[in-house]
Amino acid sequence: MSARKAPLLLIACGALAHEVMAVLRASGLTGVEVQCLPAKLHNTPQLITEAVREKIRLGRKRFEQIFVLYGDCGTGGLLDAMLEEEGVERIAGAHCYEFFAGSVSFAELAEEEVASFYLTDFLTRHFERLIIKGLRIDRHPELLPLYFGNYKRLVYLAQTDSPRLLAQARAAAKRLGLEFEHRFTGYGELETAIEAVGRAPRSRPRVLETVGAASGNAASGSTGP
Repeated sequence: MSARKAPLLLIACGALAHEVMAVLRASGLTGVEVQCLPAKLHNTPQLITEAVREKIRLGRKRFEQIFVLYGDCGTGGLLDAMLEEEGVERIAGAHCYEFFAGSVSFAELAEEEVASFYLTDFLTRHFERLIIKGLRIDRHPELLPLYFGNYKRLVYLAQTDSPRLLAQARAAAKRLGLEFEHRFTGYGELETAIEAVGRAPRSRPRVLETVGAASGNAASGSTGP
């Protein structure tokens, strides 16, 4: 007799780990396991598709449903093509900015000022490591105008109401020489998608996916048995 499968696996980008667990705690959903791939994969997006495929194939042995929390994230459609092959769905949106802000609101932001650079709570926390040091601006300040000279504003899409992060985001905009705008988004469509799949009937095994940067290590968590 085969072992009974667990209800739901969420495969997420490591950049979303904090937000995904916050949504699960607030929702009261149980029986959900979260497995995160390293957020640093965004630096090598050509590796994302196969990393997610490996998680899906391993997950099928243990879970009734699989939901992928990744956007296209620079894969050029390869992630979606693989998910279609595997019969798994993902959260709507090209990237986390879109599903935090909401697809309609993000489209309006982009139309309002196409030359916008976006920060989330995660990117704000790790701005120095990911942006300044990651792009080697700390060692080569002359690179700053090459990377950011065509941007006009920095938009901080805030998931939480944190004065500390707000101050850090303002400081980041000043450092990059950009206008600053603050938009509180909460967890947006990430929350909606997780709750929808978490509360979906599970009368028969199904595989689903959802898409959603940058602790360097994979992470996992669970909300209950």
